[in-house]
Formats: sequence, C-alpha cells, structure tokens
Amino acid sequence: MAKKTTKKQADEVLVDIVEVRDQAQDFYVKHQKTIVGVAGGVLLVIAAFIAYKFLYLGPREKEAGEQMSQAQKQFERDSFALALTNPGGGFSGFLDVIDNYKGTKASNLANYYAGISYLNLGKFDAAISYLGDFKAKGRVLPIVKAGAMGDAYAEMNKMDKARSFYEKAASIKANEAITPFYLKKLAMFYEKEGKTDKARKAYERIKTEFPSSSEATDIDKYLARLEGK
Repeated sequence: MAKKTTKKQADEVLVDIVEVRDQAQDFYVKHQKTIVGVAGGVLLVIAAFIAYKFLYLGPREKEAGEQMSQAQKQFERDSFALALTNPGGGFSGFLDVIDNYKGTKASNLANYYAGISYLNLGKFDAAISYLGDFKAKGRVLPIVKAGAMGDAYAEMNKMDKARSFYEKAASIKANEAITPFYLKKLAMFYEKEGKTDKARKAYERIKTEFPSSSEATDIDKYLARLEGK
C-alpha cells in the first residue's frame, strides 16, 4: 500500500524544487557567456557538417562513383584481379577507391566488391578483411555479406565460423531471391555435420517459405535423403 504524503513532506518537496530551479537560473546567469559560446560552437559544427556534406562530400561521391565504374565492369566480366588494382582507362581499382575516397558510399561499396573479388581469387583472409569493413545496409546486402564471409571461412576449413555466418545469413529478414540460397547451404552444412534435425528444418523452411525459388524445385530430394538418418 502506498504511503500517504503529508503536507510537511509536500512542502519540503516544493522547497527542493524551487531551490533546484533557482540554482539552475543562477547557473545560466553565471555561465551565460560560456553557454552561448558552446551553443555557438555547436551551430558552427552543424554548419561545417552541412558544408562538408554538400560542398565537399557530394562532389567526391560523384567522382568516386565515376572512378569505380570501370572496376565494376571488370568485376562483371569476372576479371577480379584487374577490378582490384588496374581496371584500365586511367580509372581507379576498388582498392584505390577505398583508400582515396574514404567516407563516401562508393568507398564503402568498394569494400564489398574487393571482398567478393578476393573470395573468387582464393585469397580468403583478404576477402574476410574487406567484407568485414563493408557496412551493409538494406534488405539484400547484409545477407550477402554474411553468406560470403561464411563461404570464405568454409574455404579455410574454419567450419564453426562458416556455420555461424550461414546461420546469420539465414536469420536476417528474409529476401525471396537471396535467403533460400544461403538457407540451402546451411542445410547441407548441417547434413554434412550429421545434424539431421537442423538440416531437415532448413530444407522444410525452403519448401514452405520459398516455394517459388529455384532452390525449392528439387528440395524433396534432399528431404528424402534425410529419411532414415
């Protein structure tokens, strides 16, 4: 049961509130110049950020995107080594974009491209490093990042790490086109490890949640393979 507040206690609380309010007023009067100076400083920081974003970062973003365009073309041709360092035409490779345009969206995206390029070139430590630096956003890229890191660790025979990243890829908010791909990898991973129940659940999830995916077309074959295990 709540205790009843007496008039004396109420008066004491009122006195405390008045004292705190008065002290705050005294503080603002005493430190007025300092507060105004700090507030002015904050406004200057905000103004500087706006200027940086629109007058400096904007043009650099455009330049970085233009510089990376040729590397993206080489990437699409599976010319991963060229895409990383020498895409041709005087344009920057992904590694130069990362180094020379820090803070831009293009530099961040170049980390993803570099990671996937190194994965395809069999340089798995480098793949993990660049993918780790990539700040993935949206509905697709976080899934792809986790799955690609799982691939890199699997190639290095670091199976615990690989499994954890495949699990992460499969647990991120589902994407119809990407999730079943990594979910099937995870299921096959579980199956190889003898974790039949987990494998079955992953295969069944493909069948029920992604029936239109290419991974679902022959999923009954995989489920049948688990029977009797």
